[in-house]
Amino acid sequence: MLYIHAMAKKRTGYICSSCGSESLRWMGKCPACGAWDTLEAVKHEPESAHRSLAAAWTVTHADDGAPTHAPQAVPLAQAGGDAPQSRLDTTIPELNRVLGGGIVPGSVILLGGDPGIGKSTLVLQALGALTRTGCRALYATSEESAQQVRLRADRLGLGDSCDDLFVLADTSLARIVEQAKRVEPGVLVLDSIQMVYTTEIDASPGSIAQLRRCCTELVYLAKASGMAVILVGHVTKEGALAGPKLLEHLVDVVLSFEGDRYHALRIVRSVKNRFGTTQELGLFAMEERGLIEVPDGASVAAETLGDDPQPGSAVTPTITGTRCVLAELQALTANGFPGSVKRKSSGLDASRLAMLIAVLEQRAGITLYDRDVFASVVGGCRIIEPAADLPL
Repeated sequence: MLYIHAMAKKRTGYICSSCGSESLRWMGKCPACGAWDTLEAVKHEPESAHRSLAAAWTVTHADDGAPTHAPQAVPLAQAGGDAPQSRLDTTIPELNRVLGGGIVPGSVILLGGDPGIGKSTLVLQALGALTRTGCRALYATSEESAQQVRLRADRLGLGDSCDDLFVLADTSLARIVEQAKRVEPGVLVLDSIQMVYTTEIDASPGSIAQLRRCCTELVYLAKASGMAVILVGHVTKEGALAGPKLLEHLVDVVLSFEGDRYHALRIVRSVKNRFGTTQELGLFAMEERGLIEVPDGASVAAETLGDDPQPGSAVTPTITGTRCVLAELQALTANGFPGSVKRKSSGLDASRLAMLIAVLEQRAGITLYDRDVFASVVGGCRIIEPAADLPL
Protein backbone atom coordinates (compact mmCIF):
# COMPACT_ATOMS: atom_id res chain seq x y z
CA MET A 1 0.00 0.00 0.00
CA LEU A 2 1.34 3.41 -0.95
CA TYR A 3 1.15 6.17 1.62
CA ILE A 4 1.44 9.80 0.56
CA HIS A 5 2.52 12.21 3.26
CA ALA A 6 1.33 15.76 2.83
CA MET A 7 4.14 18.24 3.21
CA ALA A 8 3.56 21.59 4.86
CA LYS A 9 3.62 24.44 2.41
CA LYS A 10 5.08 27.85 2.90
CA ARG A 11 2.44 30.48 3.49
CA THR A 12 2.86 33.95 2.02
CA GLY A 13 1.82 36.95 4.09
CA TYR A 14 2.36 40.68 4.03
CA ILE A 15 3.95 42.64 6.88
CA CYS A 16 3.90 46.40 7.30
CA SER A 17 7.42 47.84 7.47
CA SER A 18 6.18 50.69 9.66
CA CYS A 19 4.15 49.05 12.44
CA GLY A 20 4.85 45.32 11.92
CA SER A 21 1.20 44.27 11.52
CA GLU A 22 0.50 41.27 9.28
CA SER A 23 -2.10 40.93 6.54
CA LEU A 24 -3.12 37.96 4.40
CA ARG A 25 -3.24 39.97 1.17
CA TRP A 26 -1.53 43.03 -0.21
CA MET A 27 -3.19 46.39 0.21
CA GLY A 28 -2.01 49.83 -0.72
CA LYS A 29 -2.72 51.18 2.77
CA CYS A 30 -1.86 49.40 6.00
CA PRO A 31 -5.12 48.71 7.91
CA ALA A 32 -3.36 49.09 11.28
CA CYS A 33 -1.28 52.29 11.05
CA GLY A 34 -2.61 53.83 7.83
CA ALA A 35 0.77 54.09 6.11
CA TRP A 36 0.77 53.82 2.33
CA ASP A 37 2.79 51.29 0.31
CA THR A 38 4.45 49.66 3.33
CA LEU A 39 3.22 46.05 3.02
CA GLU A 40 5.97 43.64 1.96
CA ALA A 41 5.61 39.96 1.07
CA VAL A 42 7.03 37.46 3.57
CA LYS A 43 7.06 33.65 3.27
CA HIS A 44 6.25 31.87 6.51
CA GLU A 45 7.94 28.52 7.00
CA PRO A 46 6.16 25.68 8.85
CA GLU A 47 7.03 25.27 12.50
CA SER A 48 8.73 21.91 11.89
CA ALA A 49 11.27 23.55 9.59
CA HIS A 50 12.23 26.21 12.12
CA ARG A 51 15.33 25.13 13.98
CA SER A 52 16.01 27.65 16.73
CA LEU A 53 19.64 28.57 17.37
CA ALA A 54 18.79 29.22 21.02
CA ALA A 55 17.47 25.66 21.36
CA ALA A 56 20.79 24.34 20.08
CA TRP A 57 22.58 26.50 22.65
CA THR A 58 20.44 25.09 25.45
CA VAL A 59 21.04 21.50 24.39
CA THR A 60 24.78 22.06 24.11
CA HIS A 61 25.02 23.56 27.60
CA ALA A 62 22.85 21.03 29.41
CA ASP A 63 24.38 19.76 32.65
CA ASP A 64 24.06 16.05 31.91
CA GLY A 65 24.49 16.30 28.13
CA ALA A 66 20.88 15.28 27.51
CA PRO A 67 18.35 17.42 25.66
CA THR A 68 16.58 19.88 27.91
CA HIS A 69 12.88 19.65 28.64
CA ALA A 70 10.20 22.27 28.33
CA PRO A 71 10.21 24.93 31.08
CA GLN A 72 8.07 24.26 34.11
CA ALA A 73 6.01 26.69 36.18
CA VAL A 74 7.66 27.56 39.50
CA PRO A 75 6.61 29.77 42.41
CA LEU A 76 7.59 33.41 42.07
CA ALA A 77 9.80 33.24 45.17
CA GLN A 78 11.87 30.50 43.51
CA ALA A 79 12.13 32.13 40.09
CA GLY A 80 15.63 33.17 39.06
CA GLY A 81 17.51 31.04 41.59
CA ASP A 82 18.50 31.77 45.15
CA ALA A 83 20.44 35.00 44.57
CA PRO A 84 19.34 37.64 42.02
CA GLN A 85 21.79 38.44 39.26
CA SER A 86 23.54 41.76 39.67
CA ARG A 87 23.74 44.26 36.84
CA LEU A 88 26.91 44.63 34.80
CA ASP A 89 28.56 47.93 35.69
CA THR A 90 29.79 49.72 32.57
CA THR A 91 31.77 52.17 34.78
CA ILE A 92 30.23 54.95 32.63
CA PRO A 93 27.82 56.75 34.98
CA GLU A 94 25.88 58.48 32.21
CA LEU A 95 25.23 55.18 30.43
CA ASN A 96 24.37 53.42 33.69
CA ARG A 97 21.88 56.19 34.45
CA VAL A 98 19.98 55.60 31.21
CA LEU A 99 20.05 51.80 31.60
CA GLY A 100 18.68 52.02 35.14
CA GLY A 101 21.89 51.10 36.96
CA GLY A 102 23.76 48.92 34.46
CA ILE A 103 23.24 46.12 31.95
CA VAL A 104 20.92 43.33 33.10
CA PRO A 105 22.29 39.85 32.22
CA GLY A 106 20.14 38.13 29.62
CA SER A 107 18.61 41.38 28.37
CA VAL A 108 18.46 42.63 24.77
CA ILE A 109 19.24 46.30 24.12
CA LEU A 110 18.50 48.08 20.83
CA LEU A 111 20.57 51.23 20.18
CA GLY A 112 19.52 53.47 17.29
CA GLY A 113 20.75 56.76 15.93
CA ASP A 114 21.64 58.75 12.83
CA PRO A 115 24.61 57.65 10.69
CA GLY A 116 27.90 59.00 12.01
CA ILE A 117 26.43 60.08 15.36
CA GLY A 118 28.79 57.80 17.34
CA LYS A 119 26.88 54.57 18.02
CA SER A 120 29.88 52.31 17.32
CA THR A 121 32.11 54.56 19.40
CA LEU A 122 29.75 54.37 22.37
CA VAL A 123 29.39 50.58 22.37
CA LEU A 124 33.13 50.05 21.87
CA GLN A 125 33.92 52.34 24.81
CA ALA A 126 31.33 50.52 26.92
CA LEU A 127 32.82 47.13 26.03
CA GLY A 128 36.31 48.38 26.83
CA ALA A 129 35.11 49.57 30.23
CA LEU A 130 33.32 46.26 30.90
CA THR A 131 36.41 44.17 30.12
CA ARG A 132 38.37 46.13 32.71
CA THR A 133 35.95 44.82 35.33
CA GLY A 134 36.62 41.21 34.32
CA CYS A 135 33.66 40.74 31.96
CA ARG A 136 34.31 39.02 28.63
CA ALA A 137 32.75 40.68 25.55
CA LEU A 138 32.30 39.86 21.86
CA TYR A 139 31.97 42.67 19.29
CA ALA A 140 30.50 41.31 16.04
CA THR A 141 30.66 43.87 13.25
CA SER A 142 28.86 43.38 9.96
CA GLU A 143 29.84 46.70 8.39
CA GLU A 144 33.58 46.94 9.13
CA SER A 145 36.63 44.73 9.16
CA ALA A 146 38.50 43.69 12.28
CA GLN A 147 41.36 46.01 11.31
CA GLN A 148 39.01 49.01 11.16
CA VAL A 149 37.65 48.17 14.61
CA ARG A 150 41.23 47.99 15.91
CA LEU A 151 41.98 51.44 14.48
CA ARG A 152 38.97 52.89 16.32
CA ALA A 153 40.01 51.12 19.52
CA ASP A 154 43.50 52.64 19.25
CA ARG A 155 41.98 56.08 18.77
CA LEU A 156 39.84 55.58 21.87
CA GLY A 157 42.85 54.56 23.92
CA LEU A 158 41.83 50.91 24.32
CA GLY A 159 44.75 49.38 22.43
CA ASP A 160 46.19 46.18 23.90
CA SER A 161 44.62 46.63 27.35
CA CYS A 162 41.43 44.71 26.48
CA ASP A 163 42.42 41.04 26.40
CA ASP A 164 38.84 39.92 27.10
CA LEU A 165 37.38 41.90 24.17
CA PHE A 166 36.96 39.71 21.07
CA VAL A 167 36.21 41.07 17.59
CA LEU A 168 34.41 39.18 14.81
CA ALA A 169 33.77 40.56 11.31
CA ASP A 170 30.92 38.48 9.90
CA THR A 171 27.33 38.84 8.69
CA SER A 172 26.07 35.27 9.18
CA LEU A 173 23.93 34.82 12.27
CA ALA A 174 24.82 31.12 12.53
CA ARG A 175 28.57 31.83 12.56
CA ILE A 176 28.13 34.67 15.07
CA VAL A 177 26.22 32.37 17.41
CA GLU A 178 28.87 29.66 16.95
CA GLN A 179 31.62 32.09 17.96
CA ALA A 180 29.51 33.18 20.93
CA LYS A 181 29.42 29.54 22.04
CA ARG A 182 33.21 29.35 21.83
CA VAL A 183 33.98 32.68 23.51
CA GLU A 184 31.08 32.60 26.04
CA PRO A 185 30.92 36.39 26.49
CA GLY A 186 28.94 38.22 29.09
CA VAL A 187 27.95 40.87 26.51
CA LEU A 188 27.46 40.34 22.76
CA VAL A 189 27.25 43.37 20.43
CA LEU A 190 25.97 43.21 16.84
CA ASP A 191 26.79 46.26 14.75
CA SER A 192 24.48 46.41 12.94
CA ILE A 193 21.37 44.20 12.97
CA GLN A 194 20.34 45.37 9.47
CA MET A 195 23.33 43.59 7.89
CA VAL A 196 22.98 40.23 9.68
CA TYR A 197 21.22 37.40 7.86
CA THR A 198 20.23 33.77 8.30
CA THR A 199 20.22 31.21 5.49
CA GLU A 200 16.93 29.73 6.69
CA ILE A 201 15.04 32.59 5.02
CA ASP A 202 15.19 33.36 1.31
CA ALA A 203 15.42 37.13 1.67
CA SER A 204 18.08 39.80 1.49
CA PRO A 205 19.71 41.24 4.64
CA GLY A 206 17.77 44.16 6.06
CA SER A 207 14.39 42.92 4.86
CA ILE A 208 11.50 42.58 7.26
CA ALA A 209 11.68 38.77 7.25
CA GLN A 210 15.41 38.74 8.03
CA LEU A 211 15.12 41.41 10.72
CA ARG A 212 12.28 39.64 12.48
CA ARG A 213 13.89 36.19 12.38
CA CYS A 214 17.38 37.37 13.41
CA CYS A 215 16.05 39.53 16.23
CA THR A 216 13.82 36.71 17.49
CA GLU A 217 16.73 34.26 17.49
CA LEU A 218 18.94 36.71 19.36
CA VAL A 219 16.26 37.30 21.99
CA TYR A 220 15.96 33.53 22.50
CA LEU A 221 19.74 33.28 22.66
CA ALA A 222 19.97 35.96 25.36
CA LYS A 223 17.29 34.33 27.51
CA ALA A 224 18.74 30.81 27.11
CA SER A 225 22.40 31.67 27.68
CA GLY A 226 22.14 34.59 30.12
CA MET A 227 24.39 36.86 28.05
CA ALA A 228 23.36 40.44 27.36
CA VAL A 229 22.90 41.30 23.67
CA ILE A 230 23.26 44.85 22.30
CA LEU A 231 21.87 45.46 18.80
CA VAL A 232 22.91 48.57 16.87
CA GLY A 233 20.20 49.68 14.43
CA HIS A 234 19.74 52.26 11.73
CA VAL A 235 17.11 54.99 11.68
CA THR A 236 14.90 56.31 8.90
CA LYS A 237 14.93 59.88 7.57
CA GLU A 238 12.10 60.69 10.00
CA GLY A 239 14.33 59.64 12.91
CA ALA A 240 12.46 56.42 13.77
CA LEU A 241 14.19 53.06 14.10
CA ALA A 242 14.40 51.23 10.79
CA GLY A 243 12.38 48.04 10.55
CA PRO A 244 8.97 47.11 11.89
CA LYS A 245 7.79 48.10 15.34
CA LEU A 246 8.00 44.41 16.18
CA LEU A 247 11.72 44.85 16.89
CA GLU A 248 10.98 47.37 19.63
CA HIS A 249 8.42 45.02 21.17
CA LEU A 250 10.84 42.07 21.19
CA VAL A 251 13.77 43.76 22.92
CA ASP A 252 13.94 44.82 26.56
CA VAL A 253 15.55 48.25 26.20
CA VAL A 254 15.43 50.76 23.34
CA LEU A 255 17.99 53.58 23.45
CA SER A 256 17.99 56.58 21.12
CA PHE A 257 21.33 58.25 20.39
CA GLU A 258 20.56 61.84 19.44
CA GLY A 259 22.48 64.99 18.64
CA ASP A 260 23.68 67.22 15.85
CA ARG A 261 26.76 65.95 14.06
CA TYR A 262 27.94 69.56 13.73
CA HIS A 263 27.85 70.02 17.52
CA ALA A 264 29.80 68.13 20.15
CA LEU A 265 26.80 67.35 22.37
CA ARG A 266 25.37 63.80 22.25
CA ILE A 267 22.30 62.60 24.14
CA VAL A 268 21.41 59.00 24.98
CA ARG A 269 17.69 58.79 25.69
CA SER A 270 15.75 55.75 26.90
CA VAL A 271 12.67 55.14 24.76
CA LYS A 272 11.77 51.80 26.36
CA ASN A 273 13.22 50.14 29.47
CA ARG A 274 11.77 47.11 31.22
CA PHE A 275 14.29 47.46 34.04
CA GLY A 276 14.14 51.21 34.73
CA THR A 277 12.55 54.53 33.92
CA THR A 278 12.26 56.02 30.44
CA GLN A 279 12.69 59.59 31.67
CA GLU A 280 16.46 59.52 32.15
CA LEU A 281 19.00 60.74 29.65
CA GLY A 282 22.78 60.67 29.44
CA LEU A 283 24.89 63.57 28.18
CA PHE A 284 28.14 63.09 26.27
CA ALA A 285 30.48 65.32 24.31
CA MET A 286 32.21 64.02 21.19
CA GLU A 287 35.91 64.79 21.33
CA GLU A 288 39.05 63.57 19.62
CA ARG A 289 39.48 60.55 21.91
CA GLY A 290 35.82 59.53 21.83
CA LEU A 291 32.77 60.34 23.92
CA ILE A 292 33.39 62.24 27.15
CA GLU A 293 30.74 62.35 29.86
CA VAL A 294 29.12 65.70 30.64
CA PRO A 295 29.09 65.93 34.45
CA ASP A 296 25.89 66.29 36.41
CA GLY A 297 24.81 69.90 36.75
CA ALA A 298 26.52 71.01 33.53
CA SER A 299 24.67 73.12 31.02
CA VAL A 300 23.91 72.61 27.38
CA ALA A 301 24.10 76.39 27.06
CA ALA A 302 27.18 76.83 29.29
CA GLU A 303 29.01 78.89 26.68
CA THR A 304 26.25 81.50 26.55
CA LEU A 305 25.51 81.91 30.26
CA GLY A 306 28.40 84.31 30.83
CA ASP A 307 27.58 86.57 27.90
CA ASP A 308 25.20 89.50 27.83
CA PRO A 309 21.58 88.58 27.10
CA GLN A 310 20.88 88.56 23.38
CA PRO A 311 17.49 89.32 21.76
CA GLY A 312 15.65 86.19 20.71
CA SER A 313 17.55 83.93 23.11
CA ALA A 314 16.55 82.48 26.47
CA VAL A 315 18.11 79.88 28.78
CA THR A 316 15.64 77.59 30.53
CA PRO A 317 16.04 74.75 33.05
CA THR A 318 14.36 71.50 32.04
CA ILE A 319 13.81 68.49 34.28
CA THR A 320 14.46 65.11 32.68
CA GLY A 321 14.38 62.15 35.01
CA THR A 322 16.56 62.99 38.03
CA ARG A 323 18.68 65.72 36.48
CA CYS A 324 18.17 69.38 35.55
CA VAL A 325 19.62 70.56 32.26
CA LEU A 326 19.96 74.18 31.16
CA ALA A 327 19.07 74.54 27.50
CA GLU A 328 19.15 77.58 25.26
CA LEU A 329 16.11 78.42 23.14
CA GLN A 330 16.33 80.74 20.16
CA ALA A 331 13.46 82.34 18.24
CA LEU A 332 13.27 84.66 15.24
CA THR A 333 10.48 86.35 13.31
CA ALA A 334 10.82 87.79 9.82
CA ASN A 335 8.59 89.43 7.24
CA GLY A 336 6.52 86.89 5.33
CA PHE A 337 3.68 86.73 2.85
CA PRO A 338 0.17 86.44 4.34
CA GLY A 339 -1.28 83.08 3.53
CA SER A 340 2.07 81.39 3.00
CA VAL A 341 4.02 82.13 6.18
CA LYS A 342 6.57 79.62 7.52
CA ARG A 343 6.54 77.96 10.92
CA LYS A 344 9.78 76.04 11.47
CA SER A 345 10.99 74.43 14.68
CA SER A 346 14.02 72.34 15.62
CA GLY A 347 14.07 70.41 18.89
CA LEU A 348 10.56 71.63 19.75
CA ASP A 349 7.07 70.33 19.08
CA ALA A 350 5.73 72.11 16.00
CA SER A 351 2.13 71.85 17.22
CA ARG A 352 2.97 73.57 20.53
CA LEU A 353 4.75 76.33 18.62
CA ALA A 354 1.62 76.88 16.52
CA MET A 355 -0.51 76.96 19.68
CA LEU A 356 1.76 79.56 21.32
CA ILE A 357 1.58 81.73 18.21
CA ALA A 358 -2.21 81.58 18.37
CA VAL A 359 -2.19 82.52 22.07
CA LEU A 360 0.11 85.48 21.43
CA GLU A 361 -2.14 86.75 18.65
CA GLN A 362 -5.42 86.26 20.55
CA ARG A 363 -4.42 87.22 24.12
CA ALA A 364 -1.30 89.37 23.84
CA GLY A 365 -2.30 91.32 20.75
CA ILE A 366 0.91 90.49 18.85
CA THR A 367 0.34 90.27 15.11
CA LEU A 368 2.10 87.23 13.65
CA TYR A 369 -0.17 86.14 10.80
CA ASP A 370 2.15 87.82 8.27
CA ARG A 371 5.44 86.84 9.96
CA ASP A 372 7.69 83.84 9.45
CA VAL A 373 8.51 82.21 12.81
CA PHE A 374 11.62 80.11 13.45
CA ALA A 375 12.42 78.47 16.80
CA SER A 376 15.13 76.00 17.79
CA VAL A 377 17.02 74.48 20.72
CA VAL A 378 20.78 74.96 20.60
CA GLY A 379 23.06 71.92 20.50
CA GLY A 380 20.68 69.41 18.96
CA CYS A 381 18.76 68.92 22.23
CA ARG A 382 15.04 68.11 22.16
CA ILE A 383 12.68 69.61 24.77
CA ILE A 384 9.27 68.10 25.48
CA GLU A 385 8.60 69.65 28.87
CA PRO A 386 5.53 71.98 28.86
CA ALA A 387 7.37 74.41 31.16
CA ALA A 388 9.46 75.42 28.12
CA ASP A 389 6.44 77.34 26.77
CA LEU A 390 7.27 80.35 28.94
CA PRO A 391 10.84 80.93 27.74
CA LEU A 392 9.79 80.15 24.18
